[in-house]
Amino acid sequence: MNDATLLLIEGKHADHPAFAPALRKRDFVVELVSSGSEALARLADGFAPELIVVNAATLRTSGKRICQSLREKAAGLAILLILDEDRDVEKMDADAILSLPFTAQKLVNRIRHLLPGDGKDCIHAGPIRLDIEKRMVRCSGKQARLTPRLVHLLEALIEHRGEVIERKTLFSRVWETNYTDDTRTLDVHVSWLRQAIEADPDSPQILKTIRGVGYRLDV
Repeated sequence: MNDATLLLIEGKHADHPAFAPALRKRDFVVELVSSGSEALARLADGFAPELIVVNAATLRTSGKRICQSLREKAAGLAILLILDEDRDVEKMDADAILSLPFTAQKLVNRIRHLLPGDGKDCIHAGPIRLDIEKRMVRCSGKQARLTPRLVHLLEALIEHRGEVIERKTLFSRVWETNYTDDTRTLDVHVSWLRQAIEADPDSPQILKTIRGVGYRLDV
């Protein structure tokens, strides 16, 4: 999956390699920022990468504080940290660490290993990645395990993303019943799903309520 979206924190020090050009050459979508604070601002703006790469070697820092701040903001995202070869790699809050020197291909291989699975049981819609087999959903830095019913509900919404689905139609499909006179159970499940995918479940930007009609997944 080389079209994955990465958030790369990388400086411009000439004595350390910059990997943005190599990653873009391999068809990754790279959002490049030059500091941890800039990365946090992009995440706060709603940018939803699939992986964060911190090239601490080009930032003249251990990267420890940057990784800790990123964990607080985007707990569900994997972080790959690049360090100088002489740095102490212990107690670094990252999912993987690479110490210089290494090749661009080694970096690509490690990134692929950290990315969410894209097998036949994984479906995507905008920032949403749903692993049906594992019943896991990732969205904008959040990760959650879903019940089988919530998986079916999200599948149906993804299939008809951008469309308004009437509540009775959605209830009938997910619960596989012809009795659609009381869909309050659907509303509860929509609320649970928002907890999993929305940055602010009380002000949903992805799973919208269309008053008097039903729901729409905007991605």
